[in-house]
Amino acid sequence: MRNPLSHVSPLSLVSGAVGALFVTYIGVIAVIMSYAALTVEFSQSVKQDEAAVAVLESQYLASVAHITNMNYLAEGYAKPVAQLFVPAKSVTALR
Repeated sequence: MRNPLSHVSPLSLVSGAVGALFVTYIGVIAVIMSYAALTVEFSQSVKQDEAAVAVLESQYLASVAHITNMNYLAEGYAKPVAQLFVPAKSVTALR
């Protein structure tokens, strides 16, 4: 019985292995470049979202400052005559 690889030269085997490794290397580089591009895109998206949150937070804080500093008597509100506190019943999910 003959060895099926006996007619293949070692140089062609090595050349095939080098070719396969080269294709694998190019594939790995493509995957890494894709990952880097996605990472940069995600980072930019996070920065844009942080900027949007900062704008909303400043609007919220301005609204809170306006409400805090408002003179309710000048706006027509009257102080309550009496304050009554009603004891609340315990509210649970299981009644």
